[in-house]
Amino acid sequence: MSKYIEQAFSKHNASSRVPTHAVNLRIRGDIRSLIDEAARVNGKTRSDFMIDAARRAAEDALLDQTLIRVDRKTYHHFLAVLDQPPNGVGIKRLMKVRKPWGK
Repeated sequence: MSKYIEQAFSKHNASSRVPTHAVNLRIRGDIRSLIDEAARVNGKTRSDFMIDAARRAAEDALLDQTLIRVDRKTYHHFLAVLDQPPNGVGIKRLMKVRKPWGK
């Protein structure tokens, strides 16, 4: 995990003693209205909603770049598991569920 994500999740940084910094944005009125409505239905201020959304997007962007290294044996085992057809009670139950598009 990157240092930025670790810092974002650390309890120390959640403290109110950590200084904050201003970020200024210029957005169209319709987008601002959309954000305001989404913030309202989530019980958040516009700032809190935008900070949460931006933080999640930043974490996703960084996590998408995460490289996991494994030895050759583990990698081949991983590929073998992916190549196996799905089986078990869960997949059988899933296949019996009525599909919403097959009305």
